[in-house]
Amino acid sequence: MDNLSELLHGFTIAVTMPHLALMAIGVLLGILVGVLPGLGAPNGVSLLLPLTFGMQPVSAIILLSSMYWGALFGGSVTSILFNIPGEPSSVATTFDGYPMARDGRPTTALATAFGSAAFGALVGVILITFLASWVAQVALAFGPPEYFAVYFLAFASFVGMGGAAPMKTVVALAIGFAIAAIGIDTVSGSVRLTMGIDELVKGVNFVVAVMGLFGIGELLVAVEEEFHARAVSSKIDWLEVFRAVGRLPRHSVALLRSAAIGCWMGITPGGPTAASFMSYGIARRFSRRGRYFGTGEVEGIISPETADHAAGTSALLPMLSLGIPGSATAAVMMGGLMIWGLNPGPMLFVDQKDFVWGLIASMYVGNIVAVALVLLTVPVFAALMRIPFVVIAPLIVIICVVGAYSVSNSYLDVVMMLGFGVVGYLFKKLFYPLAPLVLAIVIGDKAEDAFRQSMLMSKGSLGIFFANKLVTCLVLAGIALLLLPLALQLFARIVRKPTSQETTSQEEVII
Repeated sequence: MDNLSELLHGFTIAVTMPHLALMAIGVLLGILVGVLPGLGAPNGVSLLLPLTFGMQPVSAIILLSSMYWGALFGGSVTSILFNIPGEPSSVATTFDGYPMARDGRPTTALATAFGSAAFGALVGVILITFLASWVAQVALAFGPPEYFAVYFLAFASFVGMGGAAPMKTVVALAIGFAIAAIGIDTVSGSVRLTMGIDELVKGVNFVVAVMGLFGIGELLVAVEEEFHARAVSSKIDWLEVFRAVGRLPRHSVALLRSAAIGCWMGITPGGPTAASFMSYGIARRFSRRGRYFGTGEVEGIISPETADHAAGTSALLPMLSLGIPGSATAAVMMGGLMIWGLNPGPMLFVDQKDFVWGLIASMYVGNIVAVALVLLTVPVFAALMRIPFVVIAPLIVIICVVGAYSVSNSYLDVVMMLGFGVVGYLFKKLFYPLAPLVLAIVIGDKAEDAFRQSMLMSKGSLGIFFANKLVTCLVLAGIALLLLPLALQLFARIVRKPTSQETTSQEEVII
């Protein structure tokens, strides 16, 4: 009941004309970011972040989160109409979305995707509403050992459940830790890894890193691949929109299953991309019409879209309550909170109630605004895909350069942004995950501080990480996740070994 009363108070903050206008602006910008190639939700949010420095934190986070929702929807538009995923998490939507649109049912495909996405986002927001305060209350008892154990669990989760090769994830985390260590050591006050460059004393700004990794990096990949869009009709039949949405309850099992997968992958570091692929694969295996997947099947659109948006929304839960982002975009938003003077974590629910519950209330309203606007603007944004890429690419570069320079009016930031662009390109080409790198850049220094404070408290003894049940469980869970890939490989070898022996014995019997 306390959560509901706080939520109602949040609606009084979110449902005001200025904030509704910011939601509409953010959603439209997000759709644009999702539709245009080379951009994405993390980069779009990071580009907009410098413009929010002079705003009130509640207004700023509403604008950024609305852009996030819009970007998720925008990625679905291009996936269905052009077979080009505007977001990595929209790749699975192309498998059945584009075939359905190509068969003359673009309205059905879009309405099914948007209705499923709205349901997934709603489940994610409800999860945040009822669990955020509880998670925050549990975390109030946290000290440095507990905080480090949580950070360790987050990093280990990327290794064990992130979907990429474990060693590649470890390499990405290590590079992120090295970048986070640049600047002044907060414990000893010494200067580290600046290579004699005075401007690096303040460290590497995460906004500069994100714009390079996602903006320039994705652009370089797009230029190399030289994709060509083949558009289908983007005219909206409103009667078919209502029919398609009305048919969604027939697929309630797929909706609920995909929402559960999305929420789990959002809270853990799996993220929306892994959630959408996992949901699609499970739906294809258990659906009665699984053999028709890939030809324009409705559940082939429902499953990835529901999981994608449920994961994207619920990823904000660990960011708000524990200070641990569940996705790359959540990591960018968490950096924004720290810039505005707000520290994500349990005390945020105590000291900044208006901010937290205003944000949660805006999620309900913002997703409704996003669904309405994306349907109204599909023809407009689809037309943008007909603009030659040689025109779009320079605009993306200009936006990234201006955004990087505006962070601290430093040319070094522009150079570093371009350098991070090369790193992002190499990561993409070599199939290294970017989310662990961003996470380590954002919270690597906090994890280091928590570890060193714990060591000071225990006089150098690692036993402090097993001093109570809570920290012990967190550390053991992290170790288990680190060892999970090795355990799975060992299990696979054990399973294959008897099979090969049996085959050999059978051959001997035949001989």
